[in-house]
Amino acid sequence: MFLIQNTLVSLDVLEKEFCCDLDTCRGCCCIEGDAGCPITDEELQLIEQLLPELLPHMTPEAKQVVAEQGLSYLDPSGERVLSIVNGKDCIFARTGHNGWCYCLIEKRAKNQELKANSQFTKPISCHLYPIRLTKVGEYTGVEYNRWDICHCARVLGKKKHLPLYQFLKEPLIRRFGEEWYNELCLTAEEWHKQLNVSPREKPF
Repeated sequence: MFLIQNTLVSLDVLEKEFCCDLDTCRGCCCIEGDAGCPITDEELQLIEQLLPELLPHMTPEAKQVVAEQGLSYLDPSGERVLSIVNGKDCIFARTGHNGWCYCLIEKRAKNQELKANSQFTKPISCHLYPIRLTKVGEYTGVEYNRWDICHCARVLGKKKHLPLYQFLKEPLIRRFGEEWYNELCLTAEEWHKQLNVSPREKPF
């Protein structure tokens, strides 16, 4: 792990290659898994404000879950996560005519179809995936989460020689800021210099 400001960054974040391949996976991470995406209290409040605009576009099953359970729940570890349908589908997951899954919040925000909190596009945990944030004492752990359904993203990342931290530049800056991200990049450069290997020459 590398200490960057108040975070502990896993070596995998610097070394693994990754690039989402939506042509292959079709966004299945929105409808797979056994728990909803982690969500902060602030994000929950923002989504609650958006809910009247989102409800008409949600599936009947998702509407029922929200009515009976609410927007979120605590998973077995005690972390607050978004509610899910049938034990796997995010309540805001929809499927387009091409068969791809998409986030209802993100799509409507990008199309400027949301009046309330239009700057919010989706929970940061979704934006950052496959990076997961954990609590490590007084620090925030920044770790790579390997999931079988993302195999095609690892293959495409290897083909493009794209390190994970570069692929996730936008969400990392959104969460930690540009100064933190620049320090992360310098750390990656120094690490690979020590290994005498360029970041774009690392093995898969």
